Amino acid sequence: MGDTVKYVLDEERIPKAWYNIAADLPEPPPPPLHPGTLKPLGPDDLAPIFPMSIIAQEVSTERWIEIPDPVREIYRQWRPSPLFRARRLERALDTPARIYYKYEGAGPAGSHKINTSVPQAFYNREAGVRKLSTETGAGQWGSSLALAGAMFGLEVQVFMVKVSYHQKPYRRALMETYGATCIASPSDRTQSGRAILASHPDSTGSLGIAISEAVEVAATSDDTKYALGSVLNHVLLHQTVIGEESIAQMEMAGDQPDVIIGCTGGGSNFAGLVFPWLRGRMAGGAGPRVIAVEPVSCPTLTKGRYAYDFGDTAHLTPLVKMHTLGSTFVPPGFHAGGLRYHGMAPMLSHVHQLGLLEARAYHQNECFEAGVRFARSEGIVPAPESTHAIKAAIDEALRCKAEGRAETILFNLSGHGHFDMQAYSDYFAGKLVDQPLDEGALDEALAGLPVVG
Repeated sequence: MGDTVKYVLDEERIPKAWYNIAADLPEPPPPPLHPGTLKPLGPDDLAPIFPMSIIAQEVSTERWIEIPDPVREIYRQWRPSPLFRARRLERALDTPARIYYKYEGAGPAGSHKINTSVPQAFYNREAGVRKLSTETGAGQWGSSLALAGAMFGLEVQVFMVKVSYHQKPYRRALMETYGATCIASPSDRTQSGRAILASHPDSTGSLGIAISEAVEVAATSDDTKYALGSVLNHVLLHQTVIGEESIAQMEMAGDQPDVIIGCTGGGSNFAGLVFPWLRGRMAGGAGPRVIAVEPVSCPTLTKGRYAYDFGDTAHLTPLVKMHTLGSTFVPPGFHAGGLRYHGMAPMLSHVHQLGLLEARAYHQNECFEAGVRFARSEGIVPAPESTHAIKAAIDEALRCKAEGRAETILFNLSGHGHFDMQAYSDYFAGKLVDQPLDEGALDEALAGLPVVG
């Protein structure tokens, strides 16, 4: 067999429904709370920022939620996405392990994020919404929502974390090409942004700050709703097309994963791949090991506290129980901007608490080293976020080599790095700094967690 082994499903095999893990959990996750009353949140509490169709998905416990035909029709442009066997990487590592990767970078915006931006734009258009506000870290989500807005005739305003706004100008240009307005956050456009600038005029920004700005715009504008690229249940739900397709593709390959890996920032690409694979384990059967990989400088699962916290810095969002570093924690400006969020998806945090996944953290230089090794073997330049999954996959393959075990490893290559080449230039020039976790800043942020009885 040749080096390139690609498993491609027919368009008719695009999933007809998203998988909702809430239906199969052995115990339900803790409910989100109203920040004022600390009572469980009701659908009406979310109505100022989300259309009711999305709120219904957020609180649903139905196992399968049908994908609307207009969404599936757009999915056809890049779905089903390919699954590859990484034979050249296997040979370079001299490992008996079989390595597969699900490639989500083939979509027009270059990452998995478009799997949820399209349905979110669709449901908002159906509800008569004219404008969407959102935040973005590395710019993958912002560019995906910008494209979805263009497809459904919606105006899109993106608050981009300031350090990434300057690090990744071509992501900004892509959003503008699709018709969105891109603003560096913190900005002077919102009350929450102005408050941050007043106390920290040189702030590099964070996803928590950018979320505050985007939510404020939606909550104070009659014609605007908020769209989120990760963290919430409906976002993770939409991403399960990744895992559902991968199950069929691994059957085509005549193989089954022993280990499944994904990078984690807010948790959407990881959950999208692994949640469908966890069905068997939750039903009492055997299942693969599942590994979530995050940055040392923003280690929500490995160092965060499982507690109720705000999803944003200005405390405009509901309280959700999640692994958190504290809503005021501002990570350093490492290049994997999509992994610079203070919290982890509540549903994913709950799955971690149930013992269904492991977590590990890496420094950015070792991840870029793995990304370069992968690019020189497989030909795809990965996004900085995705290099974390590649690093873990390589480590697992080398473990298999040391133990003489021919295990099967599956990981999600969540996006390409074509707009992140400055990061690679910095890596080759030796300019990337491995920044340790600021324990003092973490302690300070955790000390400010809300008190929930």
